[in-house]
Amino acid sequence: MDQIQHNFITVRGLNFHVAELGEGSNVVLFLHGFPEIWYSWRHQMVALANAGFRTLAPDYRGYGLSDIPPEPEKTTFADLVSDLVAILDHLGINKVFVVAKDFGVRPAYLLTLLHPHRVSCVVTLGVPHVPLEPRKYRESLPEGFYISRWNEPGRAEADFGRFDAKTVVRNIYILFSRSEIPIADEKQEIMDMVDASVPLPPWFTEEVLATYGALYEKSGFKTALQVPYRSFDEDFGITDPIVKVPALLIMGCKDYLLKFPGMEEYIKFGKAKELVPNLDIIYLPEGTHFVQEQSPELVNELILDFLRSHM
Repeated sequence: MDQIQHNFITVRGLNFHVAELGEGSNVVLFLHGFPEIWYSWRHQMVALANAGFRTLAPDYRGYGLSDIPPEPEKTTFADLVSDLVAILDHLGINKVFVVAKDFGVRPAYLLTLLHPHRVSCVVTLGVPHVPLEPRKYRESLPEGFYISRWNEPGRAEADFGRFDAKTVVRNIYILFSRSEIPIADEKQEIMDMVDASVPLPPWFTEEVLATYGALYEKSGFKTALQVPYRSFDEDFGITDPIVKVPALLIMGCKDYLLKFPGMEEYIKFGKAKELVPNLDIIYLPEGTHFVQEQSPELVNELILDFLRSHM
């Protein structure tokens, strides 16, 4: 991992951290989720760089080593997409392969829909492309549903504020590694769902946790709570939501996302291909929500095979 370069690029009034490894004209743009950061792509960056790709993994505004915007509570998904375009323009990169995870799937597909000439193909992990309309999950899940809780201004801030950043990341990694949706009891906060005695997932070490903890200690969680959790109802003015480029979805069979109402049917019975006609889906039987860290060699191979077939 020591060979990964850490560059800082000033665009749109903010200083963005962009991890980079590899050389060449075939560029892969990695987009992280939450509670992740550029670092969650470390295994994939090394593998793809060794295979001849140039890899870029930015921290979004307000995440990791990138600047926190002056008003993080006003951050939008549209900001993230505009930031990505500005970073690519600054680096003189016209077209990329996009690999995205978790909520990073939304800016990945927004980039593809709004700037189709900039994207060759898309690989997503754990989340399919879904209709760009207000989410209805909160209406059919209990009040303690984690997205409902984190959507409420101030509640997650108070919950997280009882702990240091490392503990918050630890608890969320443990919760999101399970195969059930995190839903708290009525008088319980999300952080209280994980006891201090619960071990980390076997593929997630204390050293890795310390790295994540230090990065979130620097950035805090204010922007991360705004995007994604308070921005899902954003209107992008897209009239044609059909994705024209080839795409791959890598889905862990033990990913809690499959328990979202209607999600398993949406993926398995063809609805996902209505928006992404040229979509391949690969299931990993033991895969959780963090397949790229849980099974890096397998995921690296799947990504490489797909990218090579669309060069």
